[in-house]
Amino acid sequence: MNSATARRPPGTGGVLAAALTEALPRLCAGAAPIDPAVLALIGALAQALEDGTLELDLDGAMPEGLEAGRWPESYRQALLNSPLVAQATAPAEAPEAPLVLAGSRLRWRRWHLQLESTLDALVARARQSVTPLPDAAPLAAFAELDAQQQRAVTAARQHGLLLLSGGPGTGKTSLVVQLLAEQLHHHPQLRVHLAAPTGKAAARLREALERNCGALPAALAARVLAAPCSTLHRLLESSGERFGRHAGRPLELDLLVVDELSMVDLPLMAALLEALPADCRLVLVGDPAQLPPVGPGPVLQELMRPERRSQLGDGAVELCTTYRNGGAIAAVTAELRHAGPIQLAALEPMLRQLDPQANLQWLQADAALAALAEHQQRLAALAGAADDQQQPEDWAALLNELERCVLLTPIRQGRWGVAGLHRQLLGEAAARACSQWPLGTPVLNRRNLPEHGLANGDVGVLVGQGSARRVLFPGGRQLHPALLGQAEPALALTVHKSQGSQYGTVWLLLPPGRDWDARLIYTGLSRARERACLITPSA
Repeated sequence: MNSATARRPPGTGGVLAAALTEALPRLCAGAAPIDPAVLALIGALAQALEDGTLELDLDGAMPEGLEAGRWPESYRQALLNSPLVAQATAPAEAPEAPLVLAGSRLRWRRWHLQLESTLDALVARARQSVTPLPDAAPLAAFAELDAQQQRAVTAARQHGLLLLSGGPGTGKTSLVVQLLAEQLHHHPQLRVHLAAPTGKAAARLREALERNCGALPAALAARVLAAPCSTLHRLLESSGERFGRHAGRPLELDLLVVDELSMVDLPLMAALLEALPADCRLVLVGDPAQLPPVGPGPVLQELMRPERRSQLGDGAVELCTTYRNGGAIAAVTAELRHAGPIQLAALEPMLRQLDPQANLQWLQADAALAALAEHQQRLAALAGAADDQQQPEDWAALLNELERCVLLTPIRQGRWGVAGLHRQLLGEAAARACSQWPLGTPVLNRRNLPEHGLANGDVGVLVGQGSARRVLFPGGRQLHPALLGQAEPALALTVHKSQGSQYGTVWLLLPPGRDWDARLIYTGLSRARERACLITPSA
């Protein structure tokens, strides 16, 4: 089962599927009879869209609700004979067809056209020659580069696009600093911007740049750190309904770095490319083993397909050497990088071999709840002290505690879901308004508030008493709880909401009774800086 199923409102997939299977034959096929097998595939494709997936792969696993005896050849033949399906090689021959069959992949026509045009635009940028930098000795601070890193440096010098992929600890961020430093060393007036899909991811990118600039000469480090860093929505001047930056009002940039590309969906990438000048160098950075975006169209996963990677040529570089010792967390996530849906039982032999002192432990749920209760107490004490004194160091201690640990789960409802966990941790207060939660409760913002520098997914902490209640966010920003609308407690988060973040300790809870996407487990465990605890029913 795809992990995204847990975040879909109950019944929405079935409603959409029913509407489409009724309307599409009537609107697009006229009087032609429609094979029931095609209608079943439309229903499965509607279900996939609810999960953020734009296609069905006839050479992959059979979707739920189809007939095993007919998968895939009988369904493939029905598609080839249907007036509702156009061939990707000749879409004009069936201009009214709402579906497209591209090899073994069945897609909605609209998404197929946008996906292909977006990927083609990225390939064109990778093949675009740019004015090369003058030959020069590498900067002393980064003289030691392995072969893959050197390939990336060379590609950034010579091509309009660099796709830089790799897992945790492979040096992606330090290499980005190298690339920026080299470009700004030769072109001090270069207009540079760094961006990420979420506010937390952008903040983490800024922090990583600061850590990696220490070895640079002071003047060059200052140039690198002067580059603005924001969310993609803020860069594109999103108003919620549309973007203020587009082809008619393009971005004024010479170099753009986009981090956490695994979280970028197709519509956002299409909007970015529309607003990006043709001569702007583009560096895309991401880990393809992480979860795909919540929105439709996993751009990074599409670019990592062999046929697309070959089209990118030297513009695609994957870093494979791990330079940061991640202990047992790294060992387990390495096993998960290329796995598919996985049963908990398949993980148990590996988990039973963990050393008791390893940075990854296999525990029961009560241990996680006890640790979170202690975390609550520390947050409340620090929030109370900060409220009394209003000193910057008190805010810093409170915000550091906020990111000391978190409990992650794939689902929202039920005893093992986010809502159920908060009921256990907060009691009756969990159902009340944010302003009535206990002092020190972490708060998940669910709105984009660009005027306050906040994005959907940012996490703050509740401070103050009575009418002075505020939510404190990193950077010292304080907002009245009413401004946040439908905020949620954030002692526990879904794995999707945690993307782009890191915590000292991560407690990853895996509910029983289903197979989990290995990318979900990988993403959850790799949010941990120091320690991770895997919580399963059989621990």
